[in-house]
Amino acid sequence: MALDSMKEIFEAMEDQGLPFWEVILRADMEDRQVSRSQSMAKMLTVWQAMSEAADNYSGRRRSASGLVGGDGMKMRQYTLRGKAMTGGYVSEVIAEALSMAESNACMCRIVAAPTAGACGVLPAVMLPLCRREKLTQHQILEALYVASGIGAVIAHKAGIAGASGGCQAEIGTASAMAAGALVALRGGTGEQIGHGVAMALKNLMGLVCDPVAGLVEVPCVKRNVIGAVNAVSAADMALAGIESRIPVDEVIDAMGEVGRRMPVEFRETALGGLAATPTGQAVKARMQKP
Repeated sequence: MALDSMKEIFEAMEDQGLPFWEVILRADMEDRQVSRSQSMAKMLTVWQAMSEAADNYSGRRRSASGLVGGDGMKMRQYTLRGKAMTGGYVSEVIAEALSMAESNACMCRIVAAPTAGACGVLPAVMLPLCRREKLTQHQILEALYVASGIGAVIAHKAGIAGASGGCQAEIGTASAMAAGALVALRGGTGEQIGHGVAMALKNLMGLVCDPVAGLVEVPCVKRNVIGAVNAVSAADMALAGIESRIPVDEVIDAMGEVGRRMPVEFRETALGGLAATPTGQAVKARMQKP
């Protein structure tokens, strides 16, 4: 089964009486010609890699450019002091998103979900929830299958690369994946998963990709935070019964169209947006010095 649309997944759920995650699992088995246990073992390695990346984060590490590093630790310390306006789960989400995205910039081992530049979003919403609610391994894997199915559909219908669709394609997709995973973890229906995905994507539609000096550091790391918090908001709205007035597949198509019409300067070329500011240009010049 090709994951060509969310509608196709919903129809498979209804026709076969399966939950969202099971449809994706079976599609993976068919696509890669693997057994159920082999598919789940592969997904478990993804979760273990995310967990290890979080455990190995060091606030002392800096990227080669010196632009990134330590902010995840600052956020954790700020939260522990009781200063955070968000507090609780959301503060942990922010700290985790910063930490994971910094790890990518510092050349540590991360999971591209769906890309390296957006690697902090999905683990940022999953890891704190796992710690707080003691989720079972099977619950975690189910959520990851949901996220991967969403990512596969968006990749097919619109694209997930900043170079082709702007940051909406990277952080936007990651946020949609995370929102869907959260809805599934909280027992949401397939329809609610679709609404969560649609709202997460809509909120970030049009987001440009403008890396300063062409590095996946500024503003990429902090956009992982926005993608993660956006996912939590979209999931909560969907679970509350709030619906996207535009169907999820149409939202994905619209995102793809926006990406195709986006000027080349805003698609990972470092020629526009923040990269073109005086400070952005000064950073670039400093990086180019022998």
